[in-house]
Amino acid sequence: MNMISILMQASNVMQPAMADSLTPDSSIIETDSTFQIPNPTDYSISEIFVYVKDFLNVTLFEIQDTPVTFMSLLVFLLFIVGFSLLASFLKRFLNKKILPRFIHDSGLRYTLSRMSQYVVVIIGVFVSFQFLGIDLTGLAVIFGFLSVGIGFGLQNITSNFISGLIVLFERPISVGDRVMVNGIEGDVQEINIRSTMVKTLDNISIIVPNSEFVSKDVVNYSHGDPTYRLSIDVGVAYGSDVDTVVKALDEVAKESESVLDHPEHDIHLRSFGDSSWDMKLLAWIPDVKKKYVIQNELNQAIVRKFREYDIEIPFPQRDINFRNAIPGDSKKEKENKEGSGED
Repeated sequence: MNMISILMQASNVMQPAMADSLTPDSSIIETDSTFQIPNPTDYSISEIFVYVKDFLNVTLFEIQDTPVTFMSLLVFLLFIVGFSLLASFLKRFLNKKILPRFIHDSGLRYTLSRMSQYVVVIIGVFVSFQFLGIDLTGLAVIFGFLSVGIGFGLQNITSNFISGLIVLFERPISVGDRVMVNGIEGDVQEINIRSTMVKTLDNISIIVPNSEFVSKDVVNYSHGDPTYRLSIDVGVAYGSDVDTVVKALDEVAKESESVLDHPEHDIHLRSFGDSSWDMKLLAWIPDVKKKYVIQNELNQAIVRKFREYDIEIPFPQRDINFRNAIPGDSKKEKENKEGSGED
């Protein structure tokens, strides 16, 4: 039923009441045009309410022989909005007020509060349909056929939805984790039913489909343990004393407040480069999210410590030696030039 037919029905309902309430003497304002406009001051408040009520009770369409009117549709939408707001409030209340008293794991608190939100929304949908007088069991067959058709066209959305449930229950990632997915490193900000928001180190928010966390390899730097082993490479000149180099790197690690005492740090001579000994300092830090800050601190400390011990950090060098051409070749080349000139 289109909007024109709906308005015609509403006007048919309102015309008898208007005809009874109008009097030929005072309810018509004479104008110069051919139209006659009813005078709104001649209607009482109760009559206006009757007109509005009749309009809101106009049947828009029917579902399972149940008429759906403007009023029922409006109340249905109010129920949906109300339950959605209630679900959001419940999630925040549980996550910040109730669950922290019993659960110390922030990821588990987030999962439970998010699932509570979804449960309230689902209950709200069922209550709203019941208010309309629609039996959802009778629509099960229709929904079944629709789900098959929609499944072919919305495979990605369905996959992300199921993956979102897996992520929430199995918790391979949690809010606050430092992850790397598809070559992008960042912190998990929010886990939704279809996608996950990851904020990069450049403060850029990226929406990652949940299927990426289930079907592909994802690096979670802080899953269960935020500590991280930082690796710093540095080259020293071949003329340096190895024991002095090891001593300098050891002092850098011990003097840094950002390096953990346990597990202990390690120092290795990893390889012999073209112009240097390639040393590596392996130090454990308490929080992987601070690795770039701590790496910068240790690099500066190494430079200062090497200057203190007169340890040279070399740069690549190439020696180029020029030599004369082979005597026989130069003589032969001269004869070839003279021969070409005679020709």
